[in-house]
Formats: sequence, C-alpha cells, structure tokens
Amino acid sequence: MDGVTIPRTPYVDIGGAALPATHATYLPDRHMFALWTWTATGPGPAPAGDSETLSLAVPDPGGTGITVSPVDCALAEPDRFASLPIAEPGPSVTAWRAVLDAGAGAELPPAAHAVPNAARTAVVSADRAVRACLDTSAAATELRTALRAELRPYQARGIAWLRETAAVHGGAVLADEMGLGKTVQAIGYLLGRAGEGPQLVVCPTSLVGNWAHEIDRFAPDLHPVLWRGGDLGTVPAGTIVVTGYPTLRGHGRTLAGQHWATAVFDEAQVLKNPRTQVARAARALAADARIALTGTPVENHLDELWALLNLVVPRAFTHKTQFRRRFVRPIHEGSEQAAIRLRDALEPIVLARKKTQVAATLPPKIHCDLVCDLTDEQRRLYDDLLGRAEAEGFGSGAQRHARVLAALTALKQVCNHPGLVTGELDELAGRSGKFDVCADILETNLDTGSPTLIFTQYRRTGELLVRHCAERFGVTAPFFHGGLNAAARGEIVREFQDPGGPPVLVLSLRAAGTGLTLTRAADVVHYDRWWNPAVEAQASDRAHRIGQTRPVTVTTLTTGTTVEEHIAGMHGRKSALADLTDTGAAGTGSGVAALARLDDEHLLEILRRKRGN
Repeated sequence: MDGVTIPRTPYVDIGGAALPATHATYLPDRHMFALWTWTATGPGPAPAGDSETLSLAVPDPGGTGITVSPVDCALAEPDRFASLPIAEPGPSVTAWRAVLDAGAGAELPPAAHAVPNAARTAVVSADRAVRACLDTSAAATELRTALRAELRPYQARGIAWLRETAAVHGGAVLADEMGLGKTVQAIGYLLGRAGEGPQLVVCPTSLVGNWAHEIDRFAPDLHPVLWRGGDLGTVPAGTIVVTGYPTLRGHGRTLAGQHWATAVFDEAQVLKNPRTQVARAARALAADARIALTGTPVENHLDELWALLNLVVPRAFTHKTQFRRRFVRPIHEGSEQAAIRLRDALEPIVLARKKTQVAATLPPKIHCDLVCDLTDEQRRLYDDLLGRAEAEGFGSGAQRHARVLAALTALKQVCNHPGLVTGELDELAGRSGKFDVCADILETNLDTGSPTLIFTQYRRTGELLVRHCAERFGVTAPFFHGGLNAAARGEIVREFQDPGGPPVLVLSLRAAGTGLTLTRAADVVHYDRWWNPAVEAQASDRAHRIGQTRPVTVTTLTTGTTVEEHIAGMHGRKSALADLTDTGAAGTGSGVAALARLDDEHLLEILRRKRGN
C-alpha cells in the first residue's frame, strides 16, 4: 500500500467536537466516499441513507492515538457527494469537495484518507488518495464517449487502476468477484492503449466469440480478430487478436514472434500450473503489459496464486521457493501474520472487490442445498459397483489413480441416474431421487415462468435432462457443452437471453462455468457436485451478475448417504480459499488425487453408503 504510518496523535479535525460532525473518507478501491459522524466520545450513527460498517482509522477512546475501529458509514458516489446537503460538514468534507471542484490536489486532514492496510499499521497516504480519485474521474470522463457502457464507479476505478498498476509494475491481476464486469474493465483498458500497438486476448475457447462480441459492443473503434492459428502477418495498432488457450498452446511460437502492447489472460486460473505447455507459452509472450483476469485466483492452493503473479509481474515474484517459505507454509500452519503479509504484498498488484462491497444494488443470491434419497434400484447398483471395485482392488501408482477415478465416476453416475450405468433408459422417471427432485423444480419454475439454468459435469446426464424436458414438459431445452463450436454456443446464449427464449438451459459445468452472461435466469440448479466450490460459484454467477434484477436462487442437489456427501463436506473446508487472508488457503489439491492417496480401508469408508444416515 502506498501509505503513511498511522500517527500516534489524535485527528486534529475530529477531536473535541461538541456536536456530531460529518466526515468523508475516500475509498480508493470503490471510487466512493464513506460519510460518517464523530461525537465527543467517538463515532456516531451513519448519516441518512443506506449504511455499511467499515474499518477506519479513528482516535482511540483515550484520545492519545489512533486505532482501527468499525464505523457506520453512508456511501456516496463522487458526483453525488459533491452536491449532497450535509448539515455539519467536517474539514474532510470541505477538503474533498475542493479537490473535486478544482480537479487538483489539496491538503487533506487525516479523516479524509483513513483507510488502513491489512496489518493496520498504516493508512493510505493523502497524495495516493487524491491521485486515485482524480485519475479515476478523468478515466470515467475520457471513456464516457469512447466506451459504450455506463461504467459504475468501481469499474471506472478498475480501469484507472489497471493503467496505473501496469505502468508501474508491468502487469496486474484484476480479481473481482464473478459478475462484476471484469470484461468491460479490460476492454476499457485496451481502448486506452489502442494507439500503442496490437493487443492480444487469450481466453477459454468457449469465450472467444463472446470477447469479439463484447469488443464490438463496447468499443466499436477497436478491431477484434478471431485467430485460430496460421500466419498472423502484420497486426496493426487498434487490432485486438482474440484466441483460445488451446491455440496458444499449439501456436505459441507464432504469437511469441509478435510484440504485443498488451496481453490479457481471461479466466487466468487456466494457467495455475506453471509447468503446463500453455502456461509456458503464456510466459513466452512479449508484451509491454500483462493483465490477468480471474474471479478465483486461488482454487486449490497458494502455489496457483504464485503462478499468476509470476506470469504478470515476474520481477516482483520470481522465486517460488521464497514465496512458499514466506507465505504458503506459515499460512498452511495457521499463521495469521503470514496471511496479513501476503495481503500487503498483493495490494499493489491484485485488485479484488466483492459484490457485497461494490454492487450493493445487486439482488441477493439465495443458496438452497437439497439432499436427495436413493431409490431401491440406485442403492442396489451403488453397492454392487463398489463391491466389484473392492474385489478387484485399486492397485497402486498411476493405475490406482485411474481405478479410483473410474469407480468414483461410476458411483456418481448412479447418483445422477442408474440408467447411465445399466444402459436401460426407456423409462427415466421414478428411478433416481435426484432426477425426480430436479424434475419437480423444473415443473414449478415452468409454472411460474422462471427461466432455469441446470449445470452438470457429465455430457450424458445433460442429454438425459434435455430428453426429459421434451418428453415430460414439451420443452425444447438447449444443451451448451464443449462439443459445440463457438458459433453454436454464441447462438444458444443469444437465444436464451432473448425475452422469448427457452425456459430451460442445460449446461456443461466446465464449458459454460465461466465468462457467460445469462441474467434472464434467476434460478440455478447444480445437478451434480464438483470437488471445488469455486467452480460451482463461477457457474452460479452466470446469472448473479451485473444486469440481474431479481434474487438468484442457487440449488445444489446432493444424493444422501453417498460419496456426494463427502464432496459436499469438502466444500465447507475449501470455500475458505476464496479469501486470500484465510489461514486455510493452502488447500488439499484435487479431490480424486486426495482419494487416491488414501489406503483402501479409508478410501472404501468414504465411497461406501452411510446406511445410518
């Protein structure tokens, strides 16, 4: 943090006020002002309006120094703050209004920049706060006509932050929570660099067409080119080459032969393993600025975070061993101080805002976890399959991993529908508890006119759901999966988003879990459970994102007494990875690999049905 040490003297503009005074603290990450009151004894109630409790640096109760305390604040965007009637404005209010009016720096009292760092040892400096505010306002004004999007304050801040951070460090990680508009922020950044030379966007194959569409939509002055290999030729300034990660892996030398003004890596968690061919190809690109976009910078363990940092700012994060010694090991051992050190180290390079911070107007996301019963057919088949696997043994080494995966897949397929294993698919209803619960949810949503997304990790399960929608409800449900080309995927999304589009959309969790906007739906069903909660959260946020106007209901279906309950239990432990300060961030790695490392007795205990449930 570009900050100053918290002084051990009272705030001169607050101390001793006999009547409540209103003060304004600028929040750089949000590009908003926190308005709060101060009485003779401490923080008072928030001024009128929606309030939020923030940690700010204020005088301690004894009046001898500064402490970080929770303060009830009302939030105001800069334009609103400039003209907001305030009965008892403190010096911080007056100073900030002078900054906004003059478009230049002014002397700020401490209350005006009282945002503490993670260690609570320093606050953002006055110069830093003024620079962030004015740069963001300037970027918003500049892009008002060039970028065809109504930027929210935090999005304008994101663009200005990308400009500043990439200029200073050579790269940046924009890690906003899913649904907050990382794409439009990246396009705003690319637009400002159009004259610097050709630029590159690398993303999952399923999003190549979406990126080209969004560039045309938001920045028609830019020229997106979809590239799937071949001769690049001369790429002029103003051109954005959009390509997929598989193309980068297979044609990395061609892309590395071009000097790029900017390289953007969307869904950058794809590059979390630095030893893979695609990660090596990404690091080999010659670019003046490298931008990583990801809603999940850590999915399983902190080594993944190092891989992203090493990609975008290799000079600052060069040595993995040092990173592990300083952060990974002590955090894994429960060191809160190491987690704080990590946040301080990330602050200049990683910007990660949550919806609860910057999109208070976004409707809530309601989680509903349903445990479904097995039918008699499922119970018999589940036990028979596990008995055979136990009799054959799981072997060792690579063979063990393959056999555990095969057994696990078969058991999860039984949980989805027994016909997926037996091949008997003439009748679908009444044979799977989960299948019937999902059908009931769909029936209700069809009756109420609530468009629904259903995510599954298995292609054949998706096909069964599509078939059942047609046979039981007379509904044609599209199926978005990895076997479709980019044009077909784009058409499915456009049709679903249309007000008269299909009422149900079935999607592959991996193919459609990132990057898409499907806000016509406010109901999301996870038909089967993935090992990592971050993957399910990404998929849910296809609906719960900017543009959504209704509360989003996310329903997860878990088959009781089975291995799916073990997976559900893992979610509670691994969801801590969403917060980089959490001491559990070391993670446990892949679920299948973790199971394969168990001995047979413990493995079977997890896979076996829990008949006592």
